[in-house]
Amino acid sequence: MLLSVVVPAHSARGYLRECLESVTGQAPGRGGPPDLEVVVVGTDAPGGAPDLAIARECAERDPRLRVSVLEGPWDTGAARNAGADGARGAYLLFLDADDLLLTGAVAGIRARLAGERPDVLTLGHERADWWGRTLPDDGLPAAGNQLVRRAFREAHGLGFTEGPFGHVVPVHRAVLLAEDAGTLASLDRICVRHRVRRPTGAPGREHFAVIGAYEQLAAGAGGDRRVQDARRAHLLAVLGDPGRVAPADRAAFFRAAGLPGTYTAHRVREAARAGRTRAGAAARAGRKSLRAQAMRAVYRADLRRPLDPRLAVYGAYWNRGFACNPAAIWTKAREIAPDIRGVWVVSSRHRDRMPPGVPYVIEGSRAYWRTMATATYLVNNTSFPGGFTKRPGQIYLQTHHGTPLKTMGLDQLPYPALTNGVSFERIAAHTDQWDYSLSANPHSTETWDRVYPSSYEHLPYGYPRNDALRTATAERTGKIRAELGIAPGTTVLLYAPTHRDYRKGYVPRLDPEELVAGLGPGHVLLVRAHYFYGRTADTSPGDGVVDVTGHPSVEELCLASDALITDYSSLMFDYACLGRPVITYAPDWEAYRASRGTYFDLLSGRPGDTPGAVATTQRELLDVLRSGAWRAPGAEALRAAFRRRFCPWDDGRAAERVVRRVFLGEAVRPPGHP
Repeated sequence: MLLSVVVPAHSARGYLRECLESVTGQAPGRGGPPDLEVVVVGTDAPGGAPDLAIARECAERDPRLRVSVLEGPWDTGAARNAGADGARGAYLLFLDADDLLLTGAVAGIRARLAGERPDVLTLGHERADWWGRTLPDDGLPAAGNQLVRRAFREAHGLGFTEGPFGHVVPVHRAVLLAEDAGTLASLDRICVRHRVRRPTGAPGREHFAVIGAYEQLAAGAGGDRRVQDARRAHLLAVLGDPGRVAPADRAAFFRAAGLPGTYTAHRVREAARAGRTRAGAAARAGRKSLRAQAMRAVYRADLRRPLDPRLAVYGAYWNRGFACNPAAIWTKAREIAPDIRGVWVVSSRHRDRMPPGVPYVIEGSRAYWRTMATATYLVNNTSFPGGFTKRPGQIYLQTHHGTPLKTMGLDQLPYPALTNGVSFERIAAHTDQWDYSLSANPHSTETWDRVYPSSYEHLPYGYPRNDALRTATAERTGKIRAELGIAPGTTVLLYAPTHRDYRKGYVPRLDPEELVAGLGPGHVLLVRAHYFYGRTADTSPGDGVVDVTGHPSVEELCLASDALITDYSSLMFDYACLGRPVITYAPDWEAYRASRGTYFDLLSGRPGDTPGAVATTQRELLDVLRSGAWRAPGAEALRAAFRRRFCPWDDGRAAERVVRRVFLGEAVRPPGHP
């Protein structure tokens, strides 16, 4: 076997799957057994379970991937060593779990090694920040920047050291030894992309460990000038990284590193090199002062008031009213945390959506700003309006409002035409306000972790809005159908398409009247347009067609229906927990996928990706319904796999878990955990 790729996996669930798929997706060599394997090393220690679950899932799909569990406390160097000890390839590549092996990299490596077998092959690489921007090469050592011949590594004892910066010694030593022996080669193509994560924690003194790492390297290399140059470059890079060394610690780091001169002189040189001036700093401070002066005077006064420990403020769908996960949480809080008083934020044009007896304030009003300033708990499935200031002591729960099929957050960066001038900096700043992020399923947790990088806590509890779907009785369902005027024995189909980013306005891709006419008597089609398009689908009422866009509860519509027809709406993930048929009607899948990007192929027919029968034209949809294919065994098997993947935590108690954890401060076990 030519190559073993070793991946230590810990606290990287938002990145690990893409990393592994970037390796296993490489084109295989011609003929013979596989010339590549992937060894993932994880841990059962705290924080490691999600990564192990992802690695094992990937290993089930690809026999070239093996999973090993590190014994004892987690250490990246120890994990790399353990992976190398079990590797079988002639060469080793150590990727971090947030690295990507770029398309064609293995083919390039294979071709480069066809004529010679160097001890070390350095790889072209690039760095990209969390905005997707390519960064200049910092020239610093990284385990993923080189292939090392396994026999060479073992002969020279090039194991990783434990603790932070455990890669410094073996990476540098490998290059130095190979260079001296004339067995160092390079591959002049970009093979590895190092994804630089957004800093989510405070800088700390653990980064002082880089000093000791270079002391250890220097002790084995004498006065080698190459080591001295590398040491200086790396130490200055760490010193200048605001995410690593706090301002109060920089002078101490400079002294401990033994860098020449004084820290004050170093700062002057760096300021001159970067072109920073006191005038520029004063201008920035002035702009900040102007922004602060523009804040509402009354809001500033309210921010000095004490927080109300019994006040929670709720919002949903950009202030459209009482809905979704926040509504389910509000309802459950009244039951098991009655001391918590909940107030909703709603826009003036949607105030009529508020149910009787539910307290609310109008966005932008005096009452709104006082509520935002003094509430202890903040619950929303999108964001609160007006750029409020989150105070110390306030607790923000982000519930989200759907399982992601289309790209979200920072993953939208490659699709700038569809973001309509959205500020990703503001998205990141908003994410920094969250204390908790609610997840409907493991796929959502992985996605949120990557696309909304910050230091919040994930709550793997399921969606509270789905509690109503899991606990509804036959009597409740019958009552809803009666309220909608549906006769007993009628087959009810709910058609709920999502919006298109690449189109303006509601452009239906289905003729409801024609579909119902083709189905014949005994069928009703409930049509619900996306809320972005208002409260009506502009559907002409007729026999068998009911426009329910303005209905206050999509959960009730789900309960009233026998099957869901949708395209790319996240409603499909919620509906799956009912165990009823889901029919994918996707007439523009390729256009939708190309314009917005998706996380999996909804039309692939793979278990877990496709929820049931599929149609791409109205004629096909009619055939699916007439023939019974929508509830045939094949569609049922797909529906079951989809439900297992996306509804593992929907047991009817999600809202209770959220209330107990967030409002009552109780320790709550996620569903499925003993």
